[in-house]
Amino acid sequence: MSCAMGSMNPGSTDPSCGGRLLRFERRVGWGSLLVALPAWLALGVMLGIPVAGTQPRLALWSAALVLTVLLSRWQVRRVSYPLYTLSGLLEALREGDYSLRGVQGGVLGDVIYDINALAERLQQERLTFEESSHLLGKTLAALDSAVFAFDGTGKLRLVNPAGQRLLGRARDDVFGRSADALGLGEWLAPPTLRIVNHSFAGGAGRYEVRHAPLRSGGRGGQLLVINDVGRVLREEERQAWQRLLRVLGHELNNSLAPIRSMAGTLASLLARDPMPEDWRGDFRDGVEIIAHRAESLGRFLASYSRLARLPAPQQQPVELGELVRKAARLEQRLVLQVEQGDVLWVQADPDQLEQALINLMRNAVEAAPAGKVSVRWRREGGQAVIEVEDDGPGLPTSDNLFVPFFTTKPGGSGIGLALTRQIAEAHDGGVVLAPRADGSGALARLWLPCTVDDQASSSDQRA
Repeated sequence: MSCAMGSMNPGSTDPSCGGRLLRFERRVGWGSLLVALPAWLALGVMLGIPVAGTQPRLALWSAALVLTVLLSRWQVRRVSYPLYTLSGLLEALREGDYSLRGVQGGVLGDVIYDINALAERLQQERLTFEESSHLLGKTLAALDSAVFAFDGTGKLRLVNPAGQRLLGRARDDVFGRSADALGLGEWLAPPTLRIVNHSFAGGAGRYEVRHAPLRSGGRGGQLLVINDVGRVLREEERQAWQRLLRVLGHELNNSLAPIRSMAGTLASLLARDPMPEDWRGDFRDGVEIIAHRAESLGRFLASYSRLARLPAPQQQPVELGELVRKAARLEQRLVLQVEQGDVLWVQADPDQLEQALINLMRNAVEAAPAGKVSVRWRREGGQAVIEVEDDGPGLPTSDNLFVPFFTTKPGGSGIGLALTRQIAEAHDGGVVLAPRADGSGALARLWLPCTVDDQASSSDQRA
């Protein structure tokens, strides 16, 4: 680029490019002088040496003319052939053929070298662009979301296979058509995000529709993404049912298998004739095993019913410190260390929140039955935070701690943490478990929004 501009403005060229052009200009200039040399020699001979007669003069001028023509032809080739080479290389670059290279040498060898380097760079950039385009195409083809790209005139310029399936049409049938002709014009209007129930040619369902502006080639456009959230929710629901049935099946088998086995043993015992002398003791032990497993199964089903039928919270002003101290007094296996905090009021269902705190304290005591369990509460911004900390062995290496019916404790139901999280989320809060940062043990953290003014609520309670 600098060489090209330097040829138009010699005073603005850089030293390297200017040197190349200067050498080329000098060679052209000396060649031009060489072309005129025969005529100047003939004229000098005629002026210096008198030539008598027309024939010698004519012969001298003819020889000078022939020599001038030969030198002119040599000069033309000398100048034009490198320019033809440059023209061919530039034409190849303009046509997108970056494989052509010029021979480095001659009067424009340095320029040929630069053009070869430019062609190599353009070839590498094209390869990178094609690889990126191929990767983008593969990525779009693998997406379950329908992706549409429209140019500034509203014409479709890009669509992935999921978009074709959504419209129920082939790519050639939709490419270049307007958004309105494809039935997508209404989704390009504000807002940029919406959840709609809609029926497309490829299917009906619940869809998340997003659109955003984009620019291509210096022109504006629109990117439209349509995602079938109903299908995702159905898949999550199917997986949830599979997990639930797997847990239920495991628990039922654990209870029914010994009941079935013991019932068969008792039936064979009754079928014996004569009966053994100790049949009463065996029969009594078998009935006790059946009763115990049936009771265990009943407790499991009651826990499941409790989790599935948690009512909506009946919220009212609750003083958090008083509720924490009350829940701590209910734990009889270990004396909990309740750290005194400020008076803090929240809007909550006291019965449900108390149950959530009991579950967290019970887990902490079971993790450290002979250790230390401390409870504290405080305000963090607009949230009321309750922390239950123990010095037990720490959390198990599992991501299923809040999954219903998952437990790492012998005889555990796997309901406590799931019920606690359900209660916290019903109050627009949450709960997390994390390892302690200052030693062994675990830290349970439950938070709720502070929606009640402390002083006003305290005054109302005193009144």
